[in-house]
Amino acid sequence: MTNESSDRDLIAKVIAAEKSLKREISKVIVGQDKVVEELLFSIFVQGHCLIVGVPGLAKTLLVSTLARALDLQFNRIQFTPDLMPSDVTGTEIIQEDRTTRERHFKFVQGPVFANVVLADEINRTPPKTQAALLQAMQERKVTMGGQTYNIPEPFFVLATQNPIEQEGTYPLPEAQLDRFLFQVNIGYPSFEEEKIIVEKTTKPLADDVEPVLKSHEIKALQDIVRRVPVADSVIDYAVRLVRNSRPSEPGAPEKIKKWIAWGGGPRASQSLILASKARTLLKGNYTPSVEDVRALAHSTLRHRLVLSFNAEAEGIGSDQVIDQLLELVTN
Repeated sequence: MTNESSDRDLIAKVIAAEKSLKREISKVIVGQDKVVEELLFSIFVQGHCLIVGVPGLAKTLLVSTLARALDLQFNRIQFTPDLMPSDVTGTEIIQEDRTTRERHFKFVQGPVFANVVLADEINRTPPKTQAALLQAMQERKVTMGGQTYNIPEPFFVLATQNPIEQEGTYPLPEAQLDRFLFQVNIGYPSFEEEKIIVEKTTKPLADDVEPVLKSHEIKALQDIVRRVPVADSVIDYAVRLVRNSRPSEPGAPEKIKKWIAWGGGPRASQSLILASKARTLLKGNYTPSVEDVRALAHSTLRHRLVLSFNAEAEGIGSDQVIDQLLELVTN
């Protein structure tokens, strides 16, 4: 960012984009303000998002509505136990030249070649198919038959997962979980929100979501977010917070050593700072604060912590561990 006048214009542009997206999403989705907000943070920093919630909380509907509001190419992959890696990335077929009769391989792109990919119930497919997304999520590319194919930009994987049905599921490996910027947990709606949901969904539906952002506009917004300056003290706090989640770290709190087997890696620190940049812009500020980092700690860290047997035996979950971490690691 350069001068105060242009900074104000850039911030206003990001805030206007967020308001437009929220307006369109609210036409279909009732409540879930924090979930929608964190989903938009992911979009503005080009991060992937894992959405966890019980059935019936509109996880799939939320992602598809967001894709329509973004005016991007959208593909949904329903993950099942018999899904193969080629069903995600694509496959090579033999094609014959009608003139020369020569045969050659042609790559047919899979559903991952889209701007927004909904990986629905991602934990219902075996690890080899889950792993088909790894290169795409990290490098925005797919390698097949010795050739590398670029996925169109912008590219987001928004995955859903049901936390209560464990039969016939395959937990995501830590390496893949680490590729997600956030794990966003969706809870039940309030009484008033549920009344509105029932009323809206039991009468003729009005499908009037309009696209408000195109791909080049999204890229411009992502560039604005990346250019936000961050004070050394804020980066220092984010790094200390993540490093203290590692039981092997000298000086890590005793409770953390007891409850965590493996802590967050460098991607966790990067994600905290990137997401903080988006959060501070959308609040109309010029640079992130420690409070921005703390506000995003749960969504950024909960899927990156491997809890120990002691934590499981005591009924301690990731969010409770992060609460302790925030309490113990001060400014």
